This record gives sequence, structure tokens and C-alpha cells, in this order.
Amino acid sequence: MNRVAGKVALISGGASGLGKAQALLLAQQGAKVVVTDLNEGDGQAVADEIVAAGGEAQFLRQDVRNESEWEAVMSATLGRFGRLDVVVNNAGIGVGGNAEEATLEQWRHLMSINLDAVFLGTKHAIRAMKGRGGSIINISSIEGLVGDPNLAAYNASKGGVRLLTKSAALHCAKAGYGIRVNSVHPGYILTPMVERAMQGEHAELVRQHLVSLHPIGRLGAPLDIAWGVLYLASDESSFMTGSELVIDGGYTAQ
Repeated sequence: MNRVAGKVALISGGASGLGKAQALLLAQQGAKVVVTDLNEGDGQAVADEIVAAGGEAQFLRQDVRNESEWEAVMSATLGRFGRLDVVVNNAGIGVGGNAEEATLEQWRHLMSINLDAVFLGTKHAIRAMKGRGGSIINISSIEGLVGDPNLAAYNASKGGVRLLTKSAALHCAKAGYGIRVNSVHPGYILTPMVERAMQGEHAELVRQHLVSLHPIGRLGAPLDIAWGVLYLASDESSFMTGSELVIDGGYTAQ
């Protein structure tokens, strides 16, 4: 129960879904957790749940697209806890559209959250961790490994996260910072974002289709991904950097 004891972890998009599961699990395993999100009510509720269970946590409102807010969040984290060991760039959105019909406005909006924000989070995590070392964990997707005809911008953003991660990992390793940078690639996980895609007249057919894409026979749960994040956050993964951790129920094995 103490795989990340004494570590301080910051999780963007921590108010719900994958981020919430990561925050709760890291706290259970001994980390002090900073939860950031635009959703103040749910984000504060996650921090309160951690504190009620005997952990230590803080919620900070953050628009991950804004560099000055990254600077403020890092300053607040270091000011309260005196260190930062783990940053999970988890915030993201999913928007459909093929390469012929997607608009430039849709493309830029998605990129600002799914890729620009990961760049900013990685950049400022490196600056905060230099001299101590740490682990940066960037949440990509199976859609950063394989293509989907109806996810042009999403594919591009998550593929960008994968290669940004490798570049940052090499930079940190060659600079001797002791900072590891890895990406996580979930399959379809039962988060609010995926659940919204399964609403409507054909909800059950959509669910069955999504399940059929995963040879293991089910959709993932947020905790399935949180366990992988815990591994990358812990010293157990000390020889792992610039790598992809694929947790997809066999999706990309086909």
C-alpha cells in the first residue's frame, strides 16, 4: 500500500474518469496528490475524498491550454509540498471527424487540449523536477498507435503525444535530469466520455461494437489504467523511459 509513499503527484483532468481513478489510487498508495481540472465541484470532491480517507490532497482549478496557469499550478504545488515527483498529463477530449470533413476550428480546439497542453505540462514538469528527478506520464491512446478513419484530429493529437514523449524522454536522459517520460495507451475505457458515445437510440449496438474491438471481451475500467500509471509513477519502473505502456484488452494485437 506504499508504492509511491512520500511522492507528490499532479494529475491534470483529475475530476472524473481516468484522472479520478489515478488520483485515488496514487493517494491510496501513499502519494500526496494535486488534482487539477476546470470542473471545480467534481475536482474538489476528489481531493476531499482523498483527505477523508486519511490522505493529503489539494484541488487547483486549471485550464491546461494556458501556460501561465501551468506556471501557477507548479508554483502552488511546490509552495505547499516543497517538491514534485510525478506529473500525469491526463486531461483530454474526444472529437470525431474524418480528414475530409473536419473543420480547422475543430482541429485546433482538440489540439489545444490533447497536444498543446501535454507539451506545456511536460515542459513545466521538467522545470519543476530538475535537480530531484521524477516521472512524467502522458496519457495517449490506442489511437496514437493505429488509425481510425473518423478520428483524424484525435489520431494526430495522440500520435503527437507519443512522439513528444519520446523526444522529452531523450532530452531528460541526455541532460542527466533523472526524469523519466513515458506514455500510456488505453483502449476504450468506461469513462464519462465513452459513456456519452454509447447514449441514444442505438446505445446497445454501439456498446457491443466497442466491446467487440477488444479480444479480452470487455471494455476497460478506469482502474485498469490507473494501475499502469501507478507503475510508471513508482520506482518499480526506474529503467523505463521513452516507452509506451499499452493497456488495451488486445485491441492493437490484431
